[in-house]
Amino acid sequence: MNFEAAFQDWLASLVLFLPKLIAGIVIFILSLVAAGYVAKAVKRAAAKRIEAEEVVTLIGQISRWAVIIIGTTIALDQVDFNVTGFIAGLGIAGFTIGFALQDIAKNLISGLILLHRQPFKIGDFVQVSGHSGTVKMINIRDTEIQTLDGDVVIIPNNQVFENPIINLTTSRLRRRSIGIGLGYEEDVDRAIEVFLAAIKAVEGVEAEPEPMIQVMNLGDTALSLTAFYWVDQQQNSPLRVHTAVLKAVNSAAVAHDINLPYPTQTVLVRQAGGPRQG
Repeated sequence: MNFEAAFQDWLASLVLFLPKLIAGIVIFILSLVAAGYVAKAVKRAAAKRIEAEEVVTLIGQISRWAVIIIGTTIALDQVDFNVTGFIAGLGIAGFTIGFALQDIAKNLISGLILLHRQPFKIGDFVQVSGHSGTVKMINIRDTEIQTLDGDVVIIPNNQVFENPIINLTTSRLRRRSIGIGLGYEEDVDRAIEVFLAAIKAVEGVEAEPEPMIQVMNLGDTALSLTAFYWVDQQQNSPLRVHTAVLKAVNSAAVAHDINLPYPTQTVLVRQAGGPRQG
């Protein structure tokens, strides 16, 4: 008799609970469907104002999960789940986990700021955190660059954000320099004129700003000169032009019989066991 009463009570509770369960399931399914439409609408709206595709994608994902979380919360409330206590528990757990994973949180926040500010984009050649290379990937946690040696370096966004960033691709013109050692017996003005003419004739060297050569210091074996010139790096390879300039200066020195000395040493040899003088 007690079993029958208990079963009837359970059945009555089930009948009362079933509509709530169905409502919760329907609300949860609707939130999943609505999340996709909301994410697409938000991404379309964000794309009109934000150029960075990564940021637009992130905003779409955040809006999608926001709808899902709200829908799940409403669905749980339909089945008399203690949502308030659950959220309070999540808050405490989130604080604990956040404190333990604060470095990851820093990288995520730094990634969001970098994606918004866009100090560089994929394909740019940058110097950051002691590394130089071409940007291959930018995501929320880290930035991936490929060095000139072909090595792939993954830098946490926190380090990227906290260190100076040099973007060598942003500017159209890039200044290059080469050192020249000139023999002390040479006519400095004549040598500078010859070298400038050779540098200006190199394909890829910009006429404006005009190349220039300065005397830097008095070396041990030569007068130290430094030649400065500019390259349009969007049209030419700075390394290729640099090589061509070096060849042109050397060829001009040979053609005009200008001495480009290299370090020399004078060695005095004394014969051992020779007769003493006096």
